[in-house]
Amino acid sequence: MSHRILVVEDNPLNSELLCDWLEAEGYCVVSAATLHDAFAALEKDAPNAVLLDVQLGAEDGLELAASIRNDPRLRSLPVIAVTAHAMVTEQQRVMRAGCNACVSKPIDFKALNRHLHASLLHESPAG
Repeated sequence: MSHRILVVEDNPLNSELLCDWLEAEGYCVVSAATLHDAFAALEKDAPNAVLLDVQLGAEDGLELAASIRNDPRLRSLPVIAVTAHAMVTEQQRVMRAGCNACVSKPIDFKALNRHLHASLLHESPAG
């Protein structure tokens, strides 16, 4: 059984690129374009990891990371932030919000693959 990855990305082209790449890597992919859709996807069937765009239009994607860390059922769920802001201060904000890793846009797929593998190797047995 392949790992399920929730992709939370509001830009349709970025979402398609991420989803296509993940599927080619053998992952099962669920996508959400808004925080509302992401919360609904988490309630329906928790994934093995989340790829989270930090800026979802007017929404702050890090609200989802904070919510995941505050939910006992999801607390250990790996969250990898994807952001166009590569500055150190932004990466620090991402990590403080509860993300396990941060990947800059344009996406370095080798780095993303390393973060996914590391996160999925350390997921909880219930995850």
